[in-house]
Amino acid sequence: MYASLARWSFRHPWRVIGGWVAILVALGLVTSSLGPAYDSSFEIPDSESSDGFDILDAHFGGVGSGTTGSIVFSAEQGVDDPEVEAALTSLFDVIRADENFEGLSLQSPYEPGNERLIARQGEQAGQIAYADITMSFDIDETEASELGRDIEALIEDQGIDEIEGLRVELGGAALGVFEPPESELLGLAFAVFVLILAMGSVVAMGTTIGVAVVGVGIGAILITLLSNVFTVPDFATTIGLMIGLGVGIDYALFIVTRYREALHQGFTPENGVAVALDTAGRAVIFAGLTVVVSLLGMLLIGLSFISGLGIGAAVTVSVVMAASVTALPAALGIVADQIETTTWRGIAASSLIALGLLGAGIGVQFLLVGFPLAVVTLLAGLAAFESNPLRRRLPPRQLVPIRETVWYRWSRSIQARPWVFAIGGTALLLVLASPLLDLRLGFSDEGNYSEETTTRQAYDMLADGFGPGSNGPLLVAVEIGAPGEVAALDGLSQALGAADGVAFASPAQPNDPDAPTAAIIQVQPTTSPQDEATEQLVHNLRDDVIPRAVEGTSLDAKVTGLVAANIDFTSYLGARILLFFGAVLTLSFLLLMAVFRSLLVPLKAVVMNMLSIGAAYGIVVAVFQWGWGGAVFGIEGAPIEPFIPMMLFAIVFGLSMDYEVFLLSRVKEEYERTGDPVNSVADGLASTAQVITAAAAIMIVVFGSFVFEDNRIVKLFGLGLSTAVFIDASLVRMLLVPSTMQLLGARNWWLPGWLDRILPNLNVEGGDHEPSAIPGQ
Repeated sequence: MYASLARWSFRHPWRVIGGWVAILVALGLVTSSLGPAYDSSFEIPDSESSDGFDILDAHFGGVGSGTTGSIVFSAEQGVDDPEVEAALTSLFDVIRADENFEGLSLQSPYEPGNERLIARQGEQAGQIAYADITMSFDIDETEASELGRDIEALIEDQGIDEIEGLRVELGGAALGVFEPPESELLGLAFAVFVLILAMGSVVAMGTTIGVAVVGVGIGAILITLLSNVFTVPDFATTIGLMIGLGVGIDYALFIVTRYREALHQGFTPENGVAVALDTAGRAVIFAGLTVVVSLLGMLLIGLSFISGLGIGAAVTVSVVMAASVTALPAALGIVADQIETTTWRGIAASSLIALGLLGAGIGVQFLLVGFPLAVVTLLAGLAAFESNPLRRRLPPRQLVPIRETVWYRWSRSIQARPWVFAIGGTALLLVLASPLLDLRLGFSDEGNYSEETTTRQAYDMLADGFGPGSNGPLLVAVEIGAPGEVAALDGLSQALGAADGVAFASPAQPNDPDAPTAAIIQVQPTTSPQDEATEQLVHNLRDDVIPRAVEGTSLDAKVTGLVAANIDFTSYLGARILLFFGAVLTLSFLLLMAVFRSLLVPLKAVVMNMLSIGAAYGIVVAVFQWGWGGAVFGIEGAPIEPFIPMMLFAIVFGLSMDYEVFLLSRVKEEYERTGDPVNSVADGLASTAQVITAAAAIMIVVFGSFVFEDNRIVKLFGLGLSTAVFIDASLVRMLLVPSTMQLLGARNWWLPGWLDRILPNLNVEGGDHEPSAIPGQ
């Protein structure tokens, strides 16, 4: 099947490539028409916060249960200054009257009963205030961000920002600005250089990157379309770009490398493509499906937010995988044996394009001159005069016998002292993983945004004027069982206000003063939303303060609000992480056992992958939770978002399987050919080390470049994925794999006979790939 698909694509290249381009254009047009509908909201089944939201929906029309934001302002002359009050009141009236802001409710600090929205204590007393904004549930994340930009436009149109001493900022992540990522351009620039160095061919580099970019482009568009169907957060596209670009270049690199090997062995270009897809293509499909299955395993959690992340990333990987086994053979059908040809024109133009990509990625304008210079270089290279240096071809690289390469010698040196390297490598990974023991799951707050953003500036203004807890107040929603117990609400409010860690508790606000059936009490903690003390306060209120305060009454009080919902969401996911890990590990073990017909190889692979993932987790905790190197990465210490370990595990485990399959399939191929358990390891490692190293280097830079984004979650993914790939491709593949396989010897490939008979046969090596075995050679 693989060879037939390769031959058909090779013979009909323009049909295949035209089909992919048509899909890209068609999906682009549909997306431009529909637009995105990103949504980072999430539901928490069977939790106290969700019960509280139900009370708000039933008795208050959902007030307080939707997405929130704020218009925060400070005035040196005081917020009660007539000019300031008139300007802000006018702004609030326009927002309420404008149909563009339908679904948005606003509480002004200048209205009776909202005096709490003006700072009355501390150095900023009377100088800071805010309008509280609540959005209805039908406003998604994209629409909320657009509302934020509309409010900014109103502020500018009304000249509010021109009033001397007055400063206005928009608070809340929902009203913030979504910046599309640019860091992937850094990864592309680096990929150009690495691929030319690794492959020695500009045509091979261009083919590899071109196919990967087409697949990633379609994947990103599909994620945007899917946001109209599923709950997909805004950063899902960035994560999809990050993963898709990394695996897309990897998959294409492995297939192109195998194709060039086939040409060197004497195969014709068509048969070489068939061989490449029947070997490396099989491994790509298996590795890609492993990544997809790992990501789709997140659907087992049963939360739409998590499912949206998993579906988005899985769709991108699936598209990239499909492009690698269809569009890539078609592209190879066009270049054929010219893939081995490299001219100085190609080298110079590629370098200039990489320079331009680098400039676009880091925002250095003068480097963009690389793009027009590349065009000039290509045109100059067309000049057909004999002495034109740009038309000269570089001499082909001399092939070095496998057993004379540095990688073969490296493997044999490791195998000579297997216990030392196996124990030393494992110990190092355990040390790197040790911070994981202090992992604290939770949601970081807006205090982690860049200091230049309006979201962060509003957060700091609120903290200065009202205390850090003002950025995440709690709501206590109370159902009143009997009319005569309304008086008990005062006691509940007083008990809440007297609790440790509470800055203040508002009087109870009934839904109907004449016949109340429910009430709301706002509780402001003394600590920020992400502070561990705030989480302890929520548990204390639920377990101790509220039960004692309502004892002997029929009041049913629930602690809810965004902060409480985040805590419940974290608890829900934390309780299911091990289940998810177990399911993915078990499935991966069974798949590897079927592929390699071995019991110990898949067991060893699972253990080593867990060690490398644990080490990556440890580094993430040290940087993003403890704050080590925070000044370098532009972050402060905060808890780790509860969905991140799950996402990192699914992605990293799948990517680890890529290298596992590519390396061990060659080792097994050598072992079955020679029966030598020692040299088969060294030969397999030497055959794949260069391409694995190049692929890993590209992934490390592609993932690592996202550390330069402003979004903390994207930064975290970038660092986590880049360190995981680095550890996996270096310590694991180049150290632990040869040492442990040396220790086990022929036992690596042992499988009980009864198990061999019942396991399906998943072949990732293909058939006979000697030139004499292929018709027409």
